Amino acid sequence: MKAFYLLAALLAFPGSLLAKTDIHFLIPGGPGGGWDTTARGTGEALVKAGLADNTSFQNLSGGGGGRAIAYLIEMGNKQGDMLMINSTPIVLRALSGQIPNSFRDLKPVVGLIADYGAFVVTKNSPYQSWDAVVAAYRKDPRLVKVAGGSARGSMDHLVAAQAFEAATGNGRALRYIPYDAGGRAKAGLLSGEVQLLSTGLSEALDLADSGEAKILAMTAPQPLADRPDIPTLKSLGCDMSFTNWRGLFASPDTPDAKVAEYAALFKKLMATPQWEAVRKRNGWLNLYEEPKTFLQSLERQESDMRQVMQDLGFIQ
Repeated sequence: MKAFYLLAALLAFPGSLLAKTDIHFLIPGGPGGGWDTTARGTGEALVKAGLADNTSFQNLSGGGGGRAIAYLIEMGNKQGDMLMINSTPIVLRALSGQIPNSFRDLKPVVGLIADYGAFVVTKNSPYQSWDAVVAAYRKDPRLVKVAGGSARGSMDHLVAAQAFEAATGNGRALRYIPYDAGGRAKAGLLSGEVQLLSTGLSEALDLADSGEAKILAMTAPQPLADRPDIPTLKSLGCDMSFTNWRGLFASPDTPDAKVAEYAALFKKLMATPQWEAVRKRNGWLNLYEEPKTFLQSLERQESDMRQVMQDLGFIQ
């Protein structure tokens, strides 16, 4: 009888004791990159804050992120709560034709954070300042091979080309070496295959804090309160800044009511000390955008980046 009454009580309150939040994060790149770091940090904070019972992660690289997008569209809601992390590259790669789908083929859920580009060298590099890199590039662009964890024409390439265009007026001459996700790009820098790494600030901090590398500059419009020691390009006389958002997307068949539930969940998360610990550790800036605002931001960025990519010769 006790078991009967307990079962009856559980059935009478399905939103409390029976409710479970298990979120599966789909990551379009390999381990060690910005997508991977953001997804795993977000999942960590959800569980520690008691807002999710369990989080899981799936790295599905390939096709410049297109493989993961196609998988999300195909799978839909068949496997429960699955959200894909993405960022500016979903806009850039669609514009350049590297992927067949765009953010319009998905349901934008929430904008989470802003991250910035960073330029990194090894601790023993002959280029121990941004000015030294620029001087070498002016002498011969072939002296500065730049690694990135994304394909040619994608974000790491575009950010570096913009920076060298602002510094020298010759961003089109950049020698860019693409790697599959940030982890391999870091390895390329540390092994000496390239002289400079173009990456997100959060990934750059991992390298710098380990003592393996040095951050020469970042693309924030102004110095960060959490890391005032890292110079911005603007502070070094290079008139260029770039902000990379990271956010979450659901499959196109996700009901609007479910998307609203997700958005409310992440809004609640971002007010917790557990999230603040993850945010500060990675040098992120909070950038909460609910679904409608997030979509509008994506549309604006698409228009802005089309013009930049045309000016630099990335697209016609």
